[in-house]
Amino acid sequence: MSSASTAVAPSRFAAVSLVEFATALLSRSGLPQEPARAVAEVLVEGDLLGHDTHGLALLAGYLGELERGTMLAQGEPRVLAERTVAATWDGDRLAGPWLVRRAIEWARPRAQMHGSATVVIRRSHHIACLAAYLEPVARAGLLMMLTCSDPATASVAPFGGTQAVFTPNPLAVGIPTSGDPVMIDISASITTNGMTNRLKNAGQLGAHPWWLDAQGQPTRDPAAFFTQPPGTLLPLGGLDAGHKGYGLAMLIEAMTGGLAGHGRADRVEGWGATVCLQLWDPAAFAGTAAFTGQTDWIVDACHRSAPRDPAVPVRVPGERGLARKREQLDLGLALHGSILPALAPWAERLAVALPAPAG
Repeated sequence: MSSASTAVAPSRFAAVSLVEFATALLSRSGLPQEPARAVAEVLVEGDLLGHDTHGLALLAGYLGELERGTMLAQGEPRVLAERTVAATWDGDRLAGPWLVRRAIEWARPRAQMHGSATVVIRRSHHIACLAAYLEPVARAGLLMMLTCSDPATASVAPFGGTQAVFTPNPLAVGIPTSGDPVMIDISASITTNGMTNRLKNAGQLGAHPWWLDAQGQPTRDPAAFFTQPPGTLLPLGGLDAGHKGYGLAMLIEAMTGGLAGHGRADRVEGWGATVCLQLWDPAAFAGTAAFTGQTDWIVDACHRSAPRDPAVPVRVPGERGLARKREQLDLGLALHGSILPALAPWAERLAVALPAPAG
């Protein structure tokens, strides 16, 4: 097993052509046009930002779920509870990106009127890259937090344990400033299931010991995750400070499964998500100008911090992703080499032409 592979420059594609391609595949698999477009846009946004294990890399799996009926193509979320600024929906295993966008639409005017709003969704299908939802909301001046767990999957052990209880339990936050928003996308584990699969399939090692084998020994080898009995992903902080990732995972379980009243204690239904979305309008608190005065100062202070490596200036979360997005919108999106080969059989079966490289 090697720690690196021969680099090949990826083909670049116009983002709009990838959205049209993904929309066509999803539509011909049974999704109505609106949710198909929403899913396609969220997946491509993930790739634009550089989260290429959670962009179009997910599409083949989504198409398989639609074919098997484990992602529901038609329907509406069911409202289980609703107050002025809080709602609980049953997503009925509908397309996750579409459900999250619907939740943002519900929460946004209520946050602007009342200061904050929260939607929790049980039984959503997978919601893709969390960072892909942040930019429009934060640029509109709203503070946003989005988190999810997948009750059907366990891949992260509690700190000190060797048997998985949690998923990576990601958390994303979009923070308005007077310029580009700060966009945080982290998880309660050191790495993700998607990256573990990619490295294992490529025969590559992790940069650091990101996994525990079944005996509880740290390893750089992702294959340890797939043994019987299986290994696990280490919580954020690893062996030295993994209690912090463990605590974050517990918090996210409470915010998702706890508030939704549906999670790991219930019957497993398949790949999916339990979701918690919260929006705040700074105008309802100390005011928008006061809020961005504080966030701008923090951003400037981080940029002024003397870097440990003079060749690598300090960035704020999301800065590199937004720069990558601007570059890829200009030059074309550089798809990971594994993505189109996985989608080619679907394109042939559904009679959808593969996208042509840009330029």
